[in-house]
This record gives sequence, structure tokens and C-alpha cells, in this order.
Amino acid sequence: MNVNDQVNAALLLMDFQNGVVERLGTPQTLAAAADALAAARAAGVPVIHVRVGFRPGYPEVSPANQSFSAIATSGADLSEGGPATQVHADLAPADGETVVVKRRVSAFTGSDLEVVLRAQGVRTLVLGGIATSGVVLSTLREAADRDYRLVVLADACADADPEVHRVLTEKVFPRQAEVTTVARWTAAS
Repeated sequence: MNVNDQVNAALLLMDFQNGVVERLGTPQTLAAAADALAAARAAGVPVIHVRVGFRPGYPEVSPANQSFSAIATSGADLSEGGPATQVHADLAPADGETVVVKRRVSAFTGSDLEVVLRAQGVRTLVLGGIATSGVVLSTLREAADRDYRLVVLADACADADPEVHRVLTEKVFPRQAEVTTVARWTAAS
């Protein structure tokens, strides 16, 4: 599927926030996401930036949640307004672009993403994000269960474990999504 052929589609750039990009991002992934962002804007495809953030004191974080409870007790500032949770400057939202704040791994959980998508009539989600085994996997699975058509931009995704990224993009994701590169997605038809 080509960016110019996408009707009722939106580009979701997920967890490209300062704290995540510093730990897991690569220059190549950031450049690919920036290329996807530019192409979506040029084609008039809506862009939705998704980031994770919490209220002060982390009232949304259960001690039973192994990942998030470790973050909440680490001393890191993952509050909604903190610098670590802001969208990276290379992918800064333009005026009118939606920023969704989520409270868990999936872009849907604890956010108003579904309301935004319904309001805009979006039926196809084009996904890029960090980490492939985190936000991308969780969002893809939930979106598939909600009957969205899915495209994953493999080179606009990154994971701490390159083998996990490879297995997901080559073996797991193709069962529920078209997996492509930013260059193929942005190519003129």
C-alpha cells in the first residue's frame, strides 16, 4: 500500500519520545520515521503522535505491573509534562496534529486514541514506533482485534533486541499486517 493510495488512513508514530529515543532509538530509525512523517504530511494523511506519560505520583501504575512499577520506583520522571515524555524534536507535532497520551504499552490502553480514530473515520493504521516488541506489537494486536487494516513500517520501528525485531517484522506481524519499509510506502505509484 502506497502513502498516496491511503484513504481513511493515519500514521501513528508511537513512543518517539525523548526518554525512549535516548535508550532505544537509532539514527536510522529516527530518520525513517521523519521520512514517513514528511510523506504523510505531504499526502494529507493524518498523523497521530502517541506517547506514554503519567500523572504526578504515578496513580495509574499498579504494583502488580512489573514493567511500569519498576519505572515508577526508579526515580525517572515519566510525568505527562516531563521532558522524557515529550515527542522528540526531530518528529515534533505540527499544528493540528493529534498527540495521544497513553498509560500502558498499547496505544489504545488508557488513551483516547479510539475516539480520535472514529472521529476522523480512520480504518487503516500505519505504524512506526519504539519498541517493536512493546508499543508496536501491543498496538498491532489490539488494532487487529478492532478490525483495523494495518501497515507496519519496519524500518521506522526499533527494538533493544535486533533478533526480536526481525522475528516480529518477518514472521509475526505479516499474519495481521502488511509489513513494508518507509521507502516502499512513500514511493509514487
